[in-house]
Amino acid sequence: MPAYHSIFLNDQDVRVLGNFALLPLRTRTRGPAYTLPPLPSGTSELDIDGNDESYDPLDEILSLFRANTFFRNFEIKGPADRLLIYGILFVSECLGKVKATMGRKEAEKALLNTALDQFAIPGDASFPLNQAFEAPRDRQDAETLRQYLSQVRQELAMRLLARIYADGPMPSKASQF
Repeated sequence: MPAYHSIFLNDQDVRVLGNFALLPLRTRTRGPAYTLPPLPSGTSELDIDGNDESYDPLDEILSLFRANTFFRNFEIKGPADRLLIYGILFVSECLGKVKATMGRKEAEKALLNTALDQFAIPGDASFPLNQAFEAPRDRQDAETLRQYLSQVRQELAMRLLARIYADGPMPSKASQF
């Protein structure tokens, strides 16, 4: 059984820096991403359908996280898959920061610090997946990619937090992701 790939692979007119897709996001965080419309009233982030115009790559990362972590190999089919891989690795890092005894405020602080910490981008010597990612062409592209990834990390941390603490003030083992 193959791993799950991004549904955004077929999207046309997507800006690509190096070989990393800068896909639109449903976000309130400032950054270079094109902003998708907010969820319709009455729709939960946990119930959003992949065909909805507000469905974004971060929804996909959270919904495919558990399934894709079981696969040893992952064939990259395009730039959108690279965003999926990056997001899954970031979610894994965030889950390592949240402890079972943490309250929501303490976890929020830990996740936002993780999202805002200095991080490597493709092409940096400390970036863990340089063999699968290309470096941006120039300094301006590198700065745009860094801003985009910062925006992705912040929004992903907040959505993950909402899922982990959906059932109350302590983390739920049965969180929906």
